[in-house]
Amino acid sequence: MDQAAGLRNWASTDRSGVSSSASDDIAPRGQTTPAHTLIVIGLPGNAPDAATRVTELLDHWQGQGHRWIGSPLHWRVVPLDLESPHLATLARHQSRWALWVDADAEAFRRAFSVLRRLHERHGPRRLIAVHSPHLPRRGLLENLRQAAASCLGIELLVLAR
Repeated sequence: MDQAAGLRNWASTDRSGVSSSASDDIAPRGQTTPAHTLIVIGLPGNAPDAATRVTELLDHWQGQGHRWIGSPLHWRVVPLDLESPHLATLARHQSRWALWVDADAEAFRRAFSVLRRLHERHGPRRLIAVHSPHLPRRGLLENLRQAAASCLGIELLVLAR
């Protein structure tokens, strides 16, 4: 491999160690590759289905007037297991993180447990709460936001009304 090929290979790799050519598998041919990476923790189920749920939520928020989202197709949703050995490194290099919050009776316990483990493992300190679009701000989401801030020093952005 010549030096120029080596530099091209290095430039096509983002700081998380994921080659940008891997994002070509996510974007259909003829469309631009995603411009933003959103790392999501706490997702239930298999990763492709769970990532689709987050993309659908981004689409919903964009439709609600959150212009910062732009096109949901410009987001690469990356589910990450909380036990990943790369968590602390990714927390230093990736700026967009999300916490999946379910709407069942055990949702607060599970979400707070994930946040507590993130805190212990030197994970990100700012996350956006991703959840069912029908989940109201009052109750579960607001309680989780307050507990994350006061107990763990984690800022949890809640977009629900």
